Amino acid sequence: MGHDRECGLISKGEGGGGKVEFKNQELRDRTKAFALRIIRLTGKLPRTREPDVIARQLLRSGTSVAANYREASRARSDAELISKLGIVEQELDESLLWMELLVEAEFVKQVLLADLMDEADQLLRITVASIVKVKKRKA
Repeated sequence: MGHDRECGLISKGEGGGGKVEFKNQELRDRTKAFALRIIRLTGKLPRTREPDVIARQLLRSGTSVAANYREASRARSDAELISKLGIVEQELDESLLWMELLVEAEFVKQVLLADLMDEADQLLRITVASIVKVKKRKA
């Protein structure tokens, strides 16, 4: 049984030809912590029209990351795993966009979002690497 800790993939069967399970408690915890940080951030933003619209979008995409990662960890097939991780990838990228807009529209200082944006970028890279690894194992 092979294991890739960073991606959270566990291959069952000879030569990686079996079903790939996706189990990584550290990443489940990180995506949940990311969602909590997004919740706290959006709760502190001004309630004027423009930042509120962005905050609602960020709240939706940022919390979706944790929910879809959790669903990915219970995928019943490689296709379902790739699909769920694809959603995680999209939601992380969207969350980064909303945070960039908050900074560029001068609603939040870059320094205040730097760590959160870095975490989103790290999670995005890990997610993409996981998708690539599952696709290679499927081939």
